[in-house]
This record gives sequence, structure tokens and C-alpha cells, in this order.
Amino acid sequence: MSPSRIALGKTGEDLACRELERRGYAIVARRYRRRGGELDIIARDGNTMVFVEVKARQDHAFGEASEAVGFIKRRRMAQIAMDYLLRHRLTDCPCRFDVVSIHFDEDNPVLEVFQNAFDVSV
Repeated sequence: MSPSRIALGKTGEDLACRELERRGYAIVARRYRRRGGELDIIARDGNTMVFVEVKARQDHAFGEASEAVGFIKRRRMAQIAMDYLLRHRLTDCPCRFDVVSIHFDEDNPVLEVFQNAFDVSV
């Protein structure tokens, strides 16, 4: 991955965290890595654990950022989320998956939060 893509991803995650905190989420972890992948952000929204995927794009050339969360990514997120819940003994805790989409149109970020973006049996 190129340094510019890494920087774009980091900037996107920073913006996403600020927006989620503005909405009342409490950030619990960032870049939670396990075998098979990573969760960008883990947060609490009230008593609900929220596993967040952040997708940042420079432009719309490859479609909407949120469209990049396909079946395989959703399945990996669910597996890593289950690992997190088990390791932290939170198996009775309600959870959901959100996606934060960021487009840097002419250097002006446009951010959308999709709550409960997809459903999996976690």
C-alpha cells in the first residue's frame, strides 16, 4: 500500500472518530488487529458495541466508498468482532456494524455514517 493511501486511511479514521464522538459514541479501540483482518474502530453507543469500518476515497472514480464493504469484508468483520466480544467477555452485549464513508471532494471531506449498515449473526 502506498504512503499516500496509508495517510488517507489514517486521516479518514481520525475524521470518523471525531464525528462518532460528536454523535455521542465512546471510542473503545482503533485498529483492532487479529488474524485475518482488522476492525478500524470499536466504539460504544449507549450499551451497544459498535464495530465500524471506515472507507475513505479521494474521489468518486471507483464508486461510493460505502460500496466497498462487500460480503467477504462483512464476514471478516463479523469474525473479528466475535473474537473481540469473546476476549472481553461481552457475549451478552448488543452489537451492530456501522460504516463511515468519507469522500475528499476537492479537499473538502464529505462524511456519512451508516448505522447498522449490515446484519450478521455475531
